[in-house]
Amino acid sequence: MNELMHPPIRHLIPAELPDLHDRVPLLAPLRKDVASIGPAWLPVALVLGAIVGIAYVDHLVLSTSLVYLYIFPLGVGAILLRKEVSYSLIPLCILFHDYWSPRIIHPVLRIFDNLSALLCFAFVVYFIQRYIDQREALARTVQRQRDDLLQDVRLAAQVQRLFLPSGKPAIAGLEIAGMMLPLRGVGGDYYDYIPIDAHTIQVVIADVAGKGVPAALLMAATAAALRLEANHDRNMLQQVERLNAEIGAVSDPERYVTLLVAEIDVHKRTLQYVNCGHNPALLFRATTGTLTRLNSSCPPIGLSPEEICELASTDLSPGDVVVFYTDGVTEAENRLGEEFGVERLSAMVRRGSSLSAEDLMVDIYNTAADFCGDNFNDDVTILVVKCDFDGSPTVTS
Repeated sequence: MNELMHPPIRHLIPAELPDLHDRVPLLAPLRKDVASIGPAWLPVALVLGAIVGIAYVDHLVLSTSLVYLYIFPLGVGAILLRKEVSYSLIPLCILFHDYWSPRIIHPVLRIFDNLSALLCFAFVVYFIQRYIDQREALARTVQRQRDDLLQDVRLAAQVQRLFLPSGKPAIAGLEIAGMMLPLRGVGGDYYDYIPIDAHTIQVVIADVAGKGVPAALLMAATAAALRLEANHDRNMLQQVERLNAEIGAVSDPERYVTLLVAEIDVHKRTLQYVNCGHNPALLFRATTGTLTRLNSSCPPIGLSPEEICELASTDLSPGDVVVFYTDGVTEAENRLGEEFGVERLSAMVRRGSSLSAEDLMVDIYNTAADFCGDNFNDDVTILVVKCDFDGSPTVTS
């Protein structure tokens, strides 16, 4: 299920189109960046029509030379047409001006006039072509750097998935399902379930302030530290204190982590948790049909040097459902600017309490996605734990 919920980032990379400039002879006169924009004959017709029009006007005017007007179609041709075609238009303009102009001048002046016009036209075309070549080289460099960056993001997303659970824990009496959907290929959300022994599991969900690569880097550090702390000590309060010191040492004051750590004991049927500024998990009690929020009891990780927290505990019964989530779910907005909110999420948990953990997780995600038009503003993480202590049946959609 995890792999299905991680969106591919291939849509960030434009599809490679066939090079029409090389494959279609009709487009040979045009530059590569112009060849696929519109009809191939239109730029050529505009430039040639302008040259012929200027030649006709130059033929009608006897008082002065209008040779300088050829600069305009040659400039347009240098922008739209290939370099060879642009330079080949210069002799054509000189030829039109020399033979169509009715003015009678000394042959030496006529040669000088044509040579100066030739040099001027060549300079203008060369300057424009050089500018366009530099612009295209810059565009290719930017595209190459963008492709490299996207490749790095793709690799970072693969590495980030390594920190997420690869399979479901084998804890008899519990159904667990989780997903994480990053907003930008990589994200700052994290969840995990770490088996402590055959009947106890630690469930973790965290959200790093910010989005993108910076949040993902801090998330990786948090995930690694949590794994080490879970294997080092079972005392969740001490885990949080050490984690706060470790994260505070590698992050700036603007970067912090909201964290909810819960430990579920199937034999004792208890849930102990520490909520460090994270969104309150929702506990649906099957026996009474009520819903309880596992509220925060201390500030986020890395926000202050000292972390004073409280360890809370509650009993669990068969059929109870615990839903962990990040604010990407509740803060999803529709077109009217309304947030999905905790109330809508709570109503979904009540209605779907008879579903399996995975079906409820998918139902929550799909409903939130429909609400916001699949346009989330933040990373989305959902983790559902369902108590099946007595083998109580669940409905599969």
